Parts: sequence; structure tokens; C-alpha cells
Amino acid sequence: MTRSTSGWDESDVRVRPNKKGSRPRTKDRPAHDDAVIGRIITVDRGRYTAVVDEDTDAERTVIAARARELRRTPVVAGDLVALVGDVTGAPDTLARLVRVEERRTLLRRSADDTDPVERVVVANADQLVIVVAAANPEPRTGFIDRALVAAYDAGISPVLCITKADIKDPADLLANYEHLDMDVIISRTAAADASGIDARSDDGLSARLQGTAIEALHEVLKGNVSVLVGPSGVGKSTLVNALTGSARATGGVNAVTGRGRHTSSSALALRLSDSPAGSWIIDTPGIRSFGLAHVDPDRILQAFPDLEPGTADCERGCRHDSVAVGCGLDPWVEGGHAGPAGPARLASLRRLLGTGTRTENKSSAKELGEQ
Repeated sequence: MTRSTSGWDESDVRVRPNKKGSRPRTKDRPAHDDAVIGRIITVDRGRYTAVVDEDTDAERTVIAARARELRRTPVVAGDLVALVGDVTGAPDTLARLVRVEERRTLLRRSADDTDPVERVVVANADQLVIVVAAANPEPRTGFIDRALVAAYDAGISPVLCITKADIKDPADLLANYEHLDMDVIISRTAAADASGIDARSDDGLSARLQGTAIEALHEVLKGNVSVLVGPSGVGKSTLVNALTGSARATGGVNAVTGRGRHTSSSALALRLSDSPAGSWIIDTPGIRSFGLAHVDPDRILQAFPDLEPGTADCERGCRHDSVAVGCGLDPWVEGGHAGPAGPARLASLRRLLGTGTRTENKSSAKELGEQ
């Protein structure tokens, strides 16, 4: 190679090495075709516990850390995830969670009706078991209605479970939901029963009460992934212990506030006893409110199938969220088409639709959720 007139050519130029390495940056990520799939059963301080090779002789529990590229992706109980690295499950080993598989369902909530931030509760659940007590603490139809909206929005089948029916007859509460096509399980404390759960029969309900309430609930849950939600103190952990044979801590109700004490600090998936493969119960920490900021107001009506037909006679553009000329819901309820509980159901719907328009006053929205 000949030199230029200055005596230098490109071979004399020194290239300064890249301090961050010589490999070019790329957005392409490894496919991780060799990854194993696990089911997340709990999350604790950045560590994800997954069951791998589920229902086989090689089944094991693996602890994993989330890959850097997933740091903005929520990973929750019920998620199916791809794991690489050390997936033996041996003590003091840590795998790497590199991918969240496509979710069938996703149960979400917001802190209140004005909070745009979604909280992912669980993934891939088939059923949402709404657990409330007939008394101590007092049940809130507002909470039940919100949970129903969240379930229908997620495509999850709801189940209503009422505990402590020996303290107070739940007939008035159940009248609000007699038009809904969902299973209803009613339990009462029975001192002579080792499980502390028994059944109470009420005619006219879509309830499965063959045998004890635990047996009825077990029949509804087997073969499904079910998530239990409800306020603290209603007996969720007691139900979970009876259904899974686990030993989740249980607690009572504060005598001053009338509210339950939190006994579960994180969501945990447990196997349903004496059930086919794929039968899981996900117990969640006590939830006192179900914000619906993420739900389109039009979808809220799906949780009120006893009222929805009345909207056929509404004026065009009717928002149904207040007593207004041209809203077909008022004559529908007045005509008795929604049953004796129609007025209360309509009031509940309008509370949700009113807060569903994302009111400016956060405190009032929260107050409505507590009713």
C-alpha cells in the first residue's frame, strides 16, 4: 500500500476501543427456546417462586429472579413463565425469569376510581370467589358489585361465598343477586365440626349445598384455578386451610373498627386437596376496595344482567348514571322487572357508573366503594 503525500495512510490510524465492549448493541433478545415453563405460586421481595414440571414425578419448586428486560412487566401469582439457568430447584440456587407466557385472563383493580394505575391481582384464573361474611364484619354490596364487575371484565366466572350465616340470616343480602347466574355457597360456624364450616340451605338460590359447604365449594373449585378475594376477617384463610390442608394464619375482627385483621401478606397459590391436575386456589391479602378506573363504564352494565335489558328503551347517548328523562332503567325497575331488589340494584349501578366517570373527588369515590 502506498503512503499519501503526508506520509500516512489508514493503516496508521489507531481506533480507541469501546469502554462498554466491542459487541454492537442490538434490540434482538435470545429466544430462550430451551426455557422451562413454571407456574408462579407466590412473589416475595423480588423473588418469584414457581412450580416446574407440574403434576409429574419431576415436579419441583424453583426460585427465580426477573430478567432485566422484564423489569416493567408485572409478574403475579398464576402467571406461567419461562425460566432459564439453574432450574433444578436445589437449595441456594436461583433461576432467571425471562418471559411471561400469554395470559388467558387477568384480574385487575385500581386503588380507587380516580387512580389510572392498574394493580394486577392474579393471572390465568378461571373463577373469582368473592368471600364476604353475613356479619362481623358487615357485608358491603358495593364491594361485591365491584368484584363482580372486575370478574366479568376479566372474563372470569364469579362465585359468591357467604360465611358466618349463623350470626345473621343473609337472605336480604342474597336478594340483590338472585337474578345472577352464579354459584352461591353459604357457610356457618359449627362448633362440633372440626373444619368449622357447615352448610345452610336457602330455597330459590342458584346454590350448590349438597353435603357441607366445604364439600359444595370443593365441587365448584376442582379442576379450576380459583382466586379468593374479600375483606380481612371474613374467614378466607379458614376456607383455604380446609380446602387445601395448609396452615394459613387466621385472625379475627377488631372490636373497635369492626374490620378484620390482615393475616395474609401476599398472594399464594395452593393446590386444592383431592382434586385433578390444574386445581389451584390463590389466596389474596384482604382487599377492602376494588377500584374500577380501568373498566369502561359500558362494561359495568354486564355485572347487572337484571337491569341491562332496561337500557333498550333509553334515549340515544343515555349514560344511565342518574335519574334522567329518557333513561329506560327507571321504568324497568318500577315495573318490577328486576325484582324486589331492583331499586337497590339500580342505586348500586348508578354509584358505580357515577364513579366510573372518574370523579374529581378521590375521597368521595373511596367512600362510595366502602358502601
